[in-house]
Amino acid sequence: MHWILIDTETSGIHPPIYCLELAAQRMCEWEPHGPPFRRLLNHNRDIPPEASRVNGLTREILERDGDPPVTVYRDFAEYVGHLPLVSYNLSFDLDQVLLPEWERLGIEPIGKPGFCALRLAQRLLDPVPAGNHKLQTLRQYYRLPERGAHTALGDVQTVIDLMQTVLRPLAAQLGLLTLEQVQDFARETWFPARIAFGKYKGRHFAEAAHDPDFRAWLQWLAASANPRSAEMGRWYLSQLEGMNKGGDAHPLIEPAGTGLVIYIDPEVATLRRLIENARVRLAELEAEYTRERHAVDAVLARLFELLRPVYERRDQLRLLVRYRRLYLDTLLRQGEEEAAQTAEQYQEAKRQTDREYEQAAQDCQRKRRDLSEQEWDEIKTIWRRLVRLFHPDRYQDDPKKQAIYQKLTAEINRARDAGDLDRLREIAADPDAYLRRQGMASLDFDESDDALRLRHLYEGLQAKILETIANLEALRASADYELYLLSTRDPNWLQQVSAIHAEVLQNEIAQLEQEAAQLADEIEALTGEKVF
Repeated sequence: MHWILIDTETSGIHPPIYCLELAAQRMCEWEPHGPPFRRLLNHNRDIPPEASRVNGLTREILERDGDPPVTVYRDFAEYVGHLPLVSYNLSFDLDQVLLPEWERLGIEPIGKPGFCALRLAQRLLDPVPAGNHKLQTLRQYYRLPERGAHTALGDVQTVIDLMQTVLRPLAAQLGLLTLEQVQDFARETWFPARIAFGKYKGRHFAEAAHDPDFRAWLQWLAASANPRSAEMGRWYLSQLEGMNKGGDAHPLIEPAGTGLVIYIDPEVATLRRLIENARVRLAELEAEYTRERHAVDAVLARLFELLRPVYERRDQLRLLVRYRRLYLDTLLRQGEEEAAQTAEQYQEAKRQTDREYEQAAQDCQRKRRDLSEQEWDEIKTIWRRLVRLFHPDRYQDDPKKQAIYQKLTAEINRARDAGDLDRLREIAADPDAYLRRQGMASLDFDESDDALRLRHLYEGLQAKILETIANLEALRASADYELYLLSTRDPNWLQQVSAIHAEVLQNEIAQLEQEAAQLADEIEALTGEKVF
């Protein structure tokens, strides 16, 4: 049972799409077999900036390191032979990228269509505990190795990790033991267990077995004039019928080595174990985000200090030009008395800008402080305490307590984002005492033994995990994070960047100084005096 796992990095998602990186790994059952295939393709075309920001590939890189597409595909054909091609979104990699490109180049199709690994993951992980099936989200959620996101070979390796660690045990429990069985399973008609839209969005279709209104809605969907909606409704109803006849819907399954569980209705003891695992995972993620956010902020703070004089001068001149324009307009339309008020407004705006720069300087001074390894270890410990306070379902029946709880969690997040270790220590040590010092009533943080409330708690923690993963991914995808990485690789990088920025700002300053002087001359010519 040999097959080929592939991935592509491309020039975009709109035709014509050019493959810039092609990677593949021959597989024997669930295991890699032999060396991988990885090549860059030089189409002698400019790469859209939005694509380069994602995959890091530019025309210059491809002209230096890439090969002609025809040469790459000749070697790829030798690597693949007649084996089936599988990818994590086969309809894009094969149908939208490779097949059109091969037709454009006059190349016969290579290999044959296999199954879509994304489709397989969607079915096996249904309902998906990670919130979505994006490859990097699942990698973070299941704590798989970091292989190099948005590189074709890195993504191929991550799919292999996902298959071996998470999907293979699930497939085995369902009796999917051959390539043909996996392919048939991935191709079968299927819809998500949780309704993705409409009146019952987020509800598991199995709940319709005991909810007449929900079942009626599925029957209405099955009678829809829209063929896909009707197919969906009929599929859900057929699944309900199978359950009524003794079919087994989504048993409790724990993927090997992940410590995470997909469930429908586990017992209280199982839920408590899941909650504890989720809290450990959330604490790890929050500590990781806090550390990386602090590192990025420290670099930005150093850059601010280097550039503050020119930025401050630039902003002062912008303010001056703005109010001199406003002064002239007011003078010509409303007279000297009203124009004099504009001069007073300028002075207040200037004082406000000065205060903001001073505050920014103080913030930067605080952010520049490097925390010791001992302090970072303490932050991990603090987060293990703090995550016990995260309970989105708490106090929903008591608006006053809900408001207090929301203020507490907001304060935790503010302290995290500011790297305020002292505030985090204070809250974690005694949440009730902290609330009292803030003039707020205390809260009951005990948990009930009710399975429904524990399930809501677990789902809330999972949502918080996904939110933190998304925050971490957004941080790592930002230009600020790229600046931080570059500064760690080259100690002189910040100096070089600040010099480039300063030169651009000095050009703007020169233009603003010229405009400010012209406006001052015009005001003096009209009023006979220098105003500001």
